Amino acid sequence: MDAGKSEVLAFTGYPKAHWRKIWSTNPLERINKKIKRRSRVVGIFPNAAAVLRLVGAILGDMHDEWISGDRRYLTEESLALLAGTMDTGHRAATNSGT
Repeated sequence: MDAGKSEVLAFTGYPKAHWRKIWSTNPLERINKKIKRRSRVVGIFPNAAAVLRLVGAILGDMHDEWISGDRRYLTEESLALLAGTMDTGHRAATNSGT
């Protein structure tokens, strides 16, 4: 138990604002549930490449949802606590239309 203590408590090295989201496995469980649900529809896969294509498509869709959506898992402000500075150049360029 003592050997794994540092790994289990690794999230404490981040700002407290991140702890609740880091220690949770909900996002990973959501991905696994989605893959399981979609693979049940297929039933039997003809080969390993078909499984990889399905999982890749699911992960790609989820990535697109996170990129295009307004919701963020961690806000820019909370991420700035990690970096020490906040990069607002991209957001300013996006908002100004340039």
